[in-house]
Amino acid sequence: MIDYDTFCRIKQLSEKEKLNVSQIAAELGLDWRTTAFWIKQERFQERVAPARPSQLDPFKDQIQRLLEKYPYSAAQILLRLREQDYKGGYTIIKDYVRKVRPPRRAAYLTLSFAPGECAQVDWGSFGTVACGQTMRKLHFFVMVLCYSRLMYVEFTVSQTMEHFLGCHQNAFEFFGCVPQRI
Repeated sequence: MIDYDTFCRIKQLSEKEKLNVSQIAAELGLDWRTTAFWIKQERFQERVAPARPSQLDPFKDQIQRLLEKYPYSAAQILLRLREQDYKGGYTIIKDYVRKVRPPRRAAYLTLSFAPGECAQVDWGSFGTVACGQTMRKLHFFVMVLCYSRLMYVEFTVSQTMEHFLGCHQNAFEFFGCVPQRI
C-alpha cells in the first residue's frame, strides 16, 4: 500500500515527466505492478482492511472493570480470563491494557513558593574529624530557600540546640533575610 504523496509522485512522473512504468518504479523503489496499478487510477483511495472480530472482544468489558477496580498487570488479567475459558494469547491482552489503562498520576507533588515564603532545614553527617586526641562525628546544617533554591551549609561537631540556633542565625545573616516559615 502506498501513501498519498507517493500516488501524487507517480502521477507527476507519468503525466508531466512522461516516464514509463519501469522508469517510475525504479525511481520510487516500487514494484512495476504496483506502479502500473496506480497509474491507471483516477484518484487515490486508501484501502481499508475489514475489521476482524477479536478473541478478546467478549472480555473487553470485564478487563475494563478489573482495571478500574485494581491496577492489575496484563499477566494478572490473563490468569483471570483463563479461568473463564479465554483461549487467546498474552500479547493481545498486553496491547489492549496499554491502550485502555487509566493514566497514572505523577508520583510527586509540585510545590511553588513565593520569594521569602519558606526555607527547609536539615542535619546531615559527614564522617569523622580529629579534635585533639579524639575523633568526633562531623555534622552539617543545611538551609535551603524554597523559591530560589539558594543553599547555606555549615559544618559542626555537635547537634545541640545551641549549635542549631547558631546555624540558623548564621544562615539568616548569609541570606540577608528571614523566611516567613522554616
